Amino acid sequence: MEIFIDTANVSAIRQFSRIGIVDGVTTNPALIASEGRNFREVVEEICTIINGPVSAEVISLHAEGMIHEGRLIAKIHPNIVVKIPATPAGFEAVNVLSQEGIKTNVTVLYTANQALLAAKVGATYVSPFVGRLDATSTSGTELIQEIVSVFNNYNFSTKVLAASMRNSIYVKHAALAGAHVATIPPEVLEQMMLSELTDLGVEGFLAEWNTLPEEKRNYFS
Repeated sequence: MEIFIDTANVSAIRQFSRIGIVDGVTTNPALIASEGRNFREVVEEICTIINGPVSAEVISLHAEGMIHEGRLIAKIHPNIVVKIPATPAGFEAVNVLSQEGIKTNVTVLYTANQALLAAKVGATYVSPFVGRLDATSTSGTELIQEIVSVFNNYNFSTKVLAASMRNSIYVKHAALAGAHVATIPPEVLEQMMLSELTDLGVEGFLAEWNTLPEEKRNYFS
C-alpha cells in the first residue's frame, strides 16, 4: 500500500520524507489555510520535497470553475493531482480534465456508487472518507472493500485512496480491506511507528549488553 501524508506543513513533509515512508502528499483548502501562506508557494515547495503525487484541491462549486482551477493547478508541477469533490459538477469536471491528461482525485466520497461514477469519468484516485463514515455508525472499511471489488470487477485503473485516517487502527483496516493508498496525518504516522513493547524490548537488550565488561563492547576491535 502506498502511503501519502495528509498535510500542507512542509516541515512535517520533510521529516517523514527523510524517513522514507511517504510516497505522496494530499492537501485541501483547510490544510493550506492553516499554514497561513500563499497557495502556490506551499504547493510548489511540497513538490520539491516529494517525488510523487501531490493533491491540491479546487474551491469552485461549479463545473466551469473547477475545470478552470484544475487546469491552473495542474500547471504548477507534473506531479500535481487535482482534487475535486464527488458532486455532479465534480464528475463533469473530472470527465473534462481526465480527457486532457490531468490527474484527478475525487474527494469527500462516501458511497460505492460515487466511486463507480468517478472511475467511469477517468479519475486517477477516489478518496473515501473512512473516519467520517465510522463516526456516523457506517463502516468505512466495508466501503473500501466494496469499491475495491467494483474496480476489480471492471478492471478500472482508478486507485482507492483511503482518507480521514483518524488513528493507526484505521490505517490497518484500510490495508486489510485492499486500499491502494492511505493518506495519513503526521500524528498518525507517528503512532504507527511506535510500540511500548518495542521500547521495552530495546531496553532489555541494552540492559543485557551493558552487563558485558567495557573492553568487550567495542564493535571495532
